[in-house]
Amino acid sequence: MPPDPFFSGNGLDRADLVRSDPAALAMLAGRDDALELVWADGLPVIGDDGRLQWQAAVRPELFLGLDGDSPRFCAQQRQVGDVRAAFATVGLLEPAEAPIYAAALSLAGWHSRHGFCANCGQASEAVRGGWSRHCPACSAEHFPRVDPVVIMLAEHDGDLLLGRQPHYPPNRYSALAGFVEVGETLEAAVARELFEEAGIRIAEVTYVASQPWPFPSSLMIGCTARSLGRDLTVDKTELDDARWFTRVEVVAALSGDPDAPFLPPPKTAIARTLLEHWLA
Repeated sequence: MPPDPFFSGNGLDRADLVRSDPAALAMLAGRDDALELVWADGLPVIGDDGRLQWQAAVRPELFLGLDGDSPRFCAQQRQVGDVRAAFATVGLLEPAEAPIYAAALSLAGWHSRHGFCANCGQASEAVRGGWSRHCPACSAEHFPRVDPVVIMLAEHDGDLLLGRQPHYPPNRYSALAGFVEVGETLEAAVARELFEEAGIRIAEVTYVASQPWPFPSSLMIGCTARSLGRDLTVDKTELDDARWFTRVEVVAALSGDPDAPFLPPPKTAIARTLLEHWLA
């Protein structure tokens, strides 16, 4: 079986009981082994060894969790870095560091965008070690949001449907994807997105794996489905192209064959995991 999706894994011990205890958090922040994540240009710094960089805790505002017994914190960020810059560096991460990176970037980004209460408009304050915000005016409590996204492979008679978006590198094809809408199941979202973007009707939706995607705060929900037909009607407002690929062509792409008919998604994307799972 292929490895787990990038960004998945246990990461730090989030120590939920500690979050709700201000005295315990203050004690942890004052320990000699308390460390704070290093940031530069609005992104966590990745060292040459692929590991996140830490320093003595100066602004322990967001409690990321425990590394063994040692507390790890993050300062709030007024604005997180550009997503394209993050894409350029995230592939340097050691896989074991990726869940920590994802949690820190999503959490810091959420605070930078949600400084005011959505209920009454007053300024809110971080509580529970930064894992929620409390409004002192109306007592509303707000939690970091996660946006569910279905990402899926559709198969028909042994061939696989892939598409490309306008911002992809030349010749890159990947799995189709879309946000889950309100009042919608995952299966319904898969069916709707495949019909809207490629014009196919599907059956037999199967869940494969999920992946945190901190750009800014999505949960990618990987699925496969069986297409009931082969004719495509591509939505050109969403995709540059979509087409069917044979198993042999997918093998060539994932093996790095220079004559492969398409460039596969990077190993940091769950779309790559879905392709590897489909071949396996």
